[in-house]
Amino acid sequence: MVKETPSGPEAAEMELGAVLRALSDEHRRAVMVELAADEEDRERTCNSFDLPVSKQTQTHHFRALREVGLIREIDYGNRKGIRLRRSDIDVRFPGLLGLLAAEARKPERAND
Repeated sequence: MVKETPSGPEAAEMELGAVLRALSDEHRRAVMVELAADEEDRERTCNSFDLPVSKQTQTHHFRALREVGLIREIDYGNRKGIRLRRSDIDVRFPGLLGLLAAEARKPERAND
């Protein structure tokens, strides 16, 4: 049975401060950079992200992104799908996803 987890606030109720706090974490920001760079908006599984954290911490990060309204989670029972709320984010925060996608295109800097 497929069940969509509530995805946080409606687009008009998304708060900039809460979104910026969620994006201030490097792991959550890395997830958003990957999702923003995928113009096809494919559904991803939680395990498809290369996060160097425990499963419990991963769950925390995805919950934080969901609660501020950046992602939608779809529960398939034995796994969860993650999908970017692109249209809602574009309406509420025009240009934000473009900035995040640009991060994916930046070359890695060598350690100074």
